[in-house]
Amino acid sequence: MIPFREATIDLAAISDNVRHLRRLTGVQVFGVVKANAYGHGAAAAAVAALAGGATRLGVAEIPEAVELRRQGITAPLMAWLHAPGESFEAAAEHGIEVGISSFDQLEQAARAARVDRPVPVHLKFETGLSRNGIAPADWHRVLAEAARLERIGRLRIVGLFSHLSNTSPAHDREALARFHEAVAAAEGFGIRAEVRHIAATAAAIDLPESRLDAVRIGIGLYGLSPFDDRTSAQLGLRPAMTLRGAVAAVRRVPIGAGVSYGYDHRTPRDTTLVLVPFGYADGVPRSASGRLPVVINGRRFVNVGRIAMDQFVVDVGDTAVSVGDEVVLFGDPTLGAPSATEWADAAGTINYEIVTRIGSRVPRRAS
Repeated sequence: MIPFREATIDLAAISDNVRHLRRLTGVQVFGVVKANAYGHGAAAAAVAALAGGATRLGVAEIPEAVELRRQGITAPLMAWLHAPGESFEAAAEHGIEVGISSFDQLEQAARAARVDRPVPVHLKFETGLSRNGIAPADWHRVLAEAARLERIGRLRIVGLFSHLSNTSPAHDREALARFHEAVAAAEGFGIRAEVRHIAATAAAIDLPESRLDAVRIGIGLYGLSPFDDRTSAQLGLRPAMTLRGAVAAVRRVPIGAGVSYGYDHRTPRDTTLVLVPFGYADGVPRSASGRLPVVINGRRFVNVGRIAMDQFVVDVGDTAVSVGDEVVLFGDPTLGAPSATEWADAAGTINYEIVTRIGSRVPRRAS
């Protein structure tokens, strides 16, 4: 029986994507599994990434990392976005590496240390993205204190890192040059980190000089392209998520029938309307109303009318469709499914958002 709603996650695709990007870059891969692995399921995606050769995992927040530890993930694990005044006790207890973006965070990390248990940290430098990261004016102050805390056994400086904007190769090279300045400043204080990292998926593929010791792979882990001009297949990646469900209702209607709220759409002929049991509560973007592609029984259609909280409507004309038939919302386009990128284009957003926003009432099933 076709499931009512389901996101099927191809864990082998995640492992294969890591292997491919390891071969391409020739450096360590951080598997980024923040935000429930971009909607794919954090623990399962973490295991698959590690099976593909990822050497470290990354999340945004410490609670995400702690939950992975509770799920049995023992690999090196980093979290880099922290609430003001956050205690790093939980991170220290679970051996979680923390990203440090300020002098205050450095002090908080040192407070969480215990005898024979220095807190592992990655120092993050602001290099032009204007988000978090140690400001250039604070580099020397933070580096001097970090070096002192490492000497006395409070911290272990595992990494130095930053983030690129992906605005253009020229902008990214400017940021990379600033990062090299920060690394040189750190070395001037005797800091010799194990790993330097700045590239995420886009730069890992397109800017070889940014690969350094490791690359942080997020969207590429899940087989989606970070580029507007190249598909997943062209990059050698396989999409891991297929969103599918079962037709909930079929209705034959006459010409002029209003469809969904507001009657934004009226049928231009006698036709068959199919109800798909996904809505914006499940992450289907309402902004894509009237433009959202799906595949039903191997044929492609586009939704009509407004997408509602729990459902949307597809006009299938005279095609024979029955209650319970499979609807593929998006998946691997090489297998005939609409892509998450097509959905993103229909909604005026990016494929990252499409997969990440799939709601909690959609079960994830590993395949």
